[in-house]
Amino acid sequence: MNERVLPKEYSDLSLPGRTDESNAAYFEPEIKSKGKSLAIFGIAFVLVTAGAFAYYFLNQSEIDSQILDNTAFNTLEEKMAKHYGVGQFGSEHAHAALAVFVNGDQLDFSHPRFQIQSKYIHFENDNPYLIHRHATDVPLDMLFASFGLRITEDCIELGYKVNASQHCINKDNSMMFLVNGKPIPNINLYEIRHNDRILISFGNSEFISEHLKYLEGLEIHDVPKINKIVPGKDISV
Repeated sequence: MNERVLPKEYSDLSLPGRTDESNAAYFEPEIKSKGKSLAIFGIAFVLVTAGAFAYYFLNQSEIDSQILDNTAFNTLEEKMAKHYGVGQFGSEHAHAALAVFVNGDQLDFSHPRFQIQSKYIHFENDNPYLIHRHATDVPLDMLFASFGLRITEDCIELGYKVNASQHCINKDNSMMFLVNGKPIPNINLYEIRHNDRILISFGNSEFISEHLKYLEGLEIHDVPKINKIVPGKDISV
């Protein structure tokens, strides 16, 4: 009867497919497993803790980057920017709430035709009322012009419609421009300030108080408090 001989302790290392094994391989898994678990826990903790606070800023940064890459913002917008002396994109950031009523019906700016039509001043994230201004010296005229809303002292024209409709003041209908509850003569040249609440109302003036109450109930998001550099763009927003 042949005696069984135990292989030498290094003999398995010479076998095909076993060169990656060694004595340490039998002792390291537990250490690696603990280290991996700690690393996963640490990453998860950071993500969960920071996620709620960072989501808006990360989302805003991505939107800003897309805006800068959009080559559609030229011709009329750039001419207007030069005319008004608009600052560099990202030179300032402000939010304001805007409500426009025509004969009692509110214009819904959440429609894609109104979203990010200008890089300097726009609506975004499908929000129907919150204006974002991303540069200095940007009047509301640039917002309106970007999607074909024309406003004068006497008339409001919905130029973005296939059959553009014009509404002008008469004995039955008036038009008011209110910023934070106070009337202003020319809404087009107004540059929004952060937390402004702007009302444009055409029609029966009896509904102004209702429109203002609605406007006061709208939430205005805070502007990010950190400076973000859009990668490759050298622009702080």
